[in-house]
Amino acid sequence: MSNHETSQPNEFNILHELEPVVERELNRHEAIADLWHPHDYVPWSEGKNFYALGGEDWEPSQSKLGEAAMAAMYVNLLTEDNLPSYHRVISNTFGRDSAWGSWVDRWTAEEGRHSTAMRDYLIVTRAIDPVELEVARMQQVQRGYSSGDKSPLDAVAYVTMQELATRIAHRNTGKEAEKDGDVLADRLLGRIALDENLHMLFYRNVGTAAFEVAPNEMMQSLAKEVRGFHMPGMESIPNFWPKAKTIAEAKIYDLDIHAQKVVRPILKHWNVANMPGLTGEGAKAQEKLGRLLDNIENKA
Repeated sequence: MSNHETSQPNEFNILHELEPVVERELNRHEAIADLWHPHDYVPWSEGKNFYALGGEDWEPSQSKLGEAAMAAMYVNLLTEDNLPSYHRVISNTFGRDSAWGSWVDRWTAEEGRHSTAMRDYLIVTRAIDPVELEVARMQQVQRGYSSGDKSPLDAVAYVTMQELATRIAHRNTGKEAEKDGDVLADRLLGRIALDENLHMLFYRNVGTAAFEVAPNEMMQSLAKEVRGFHMPGMESIPNFWPKAKTIAEAKIYDLDIHAQKVVRPILKHWNVANMPGLTGEGAKAQEKLGRLLDNIENKA
């Protein structure tokens, strides 16, 4: 084996070296994360039976939400619905042992609250057609989710961005719902966004440590994931693109928001443009990301 080959940290070694950081971040997360209950965010007194139990089935006039908030709620919920696939992917990527496995299970348990709370809320308040939601959920979960061929460092880079993007999408959806007069939806989505922010902080801090352990490899992973980023429901949510167009037109989430509110702060936090000591492909990736950051800041 050549010296070049032995000098490159492999995936197993990187995961092992990051274990103390993962354990520390898991402990920090558990110390500050609030325990909350989905049922506390659902106005149960507004609920009534549907036709199967002698009531009335859903019709559009029953919803308080406008078209944009409905589209965003639909996409946000269905994205959360695919948790079984996400759990499988990150478990396979990070492993089931040590602090990595403990984090994966904790993250999954917290994420599970999101779809429960959102679905109960939307059905009780009749905000969206429950039949459409269930048909789409069945299709979405059966299609599953594949992350492609991501390495652990690719995954850390991707999920840091994805968690931040999800936080912003939930907060902006809540604000849109509040404009429509649904203040309780804003309250619920604000609560979910707090979870997403803590998840982002976990991955961002692990990413910071990854830059210390394997700076060239982490920079390459970040460049790859910034370039190829897309939200996990893009390929599996039924009617995704018409909904995404409506969401973008309402400025709930669009390419400019992604660049300014997700990519820009993450690149700046990790000091990507000015990080010293990179070589080879890592230095090339840094140069590309530096140019991208300049372009984003020029458009700010």
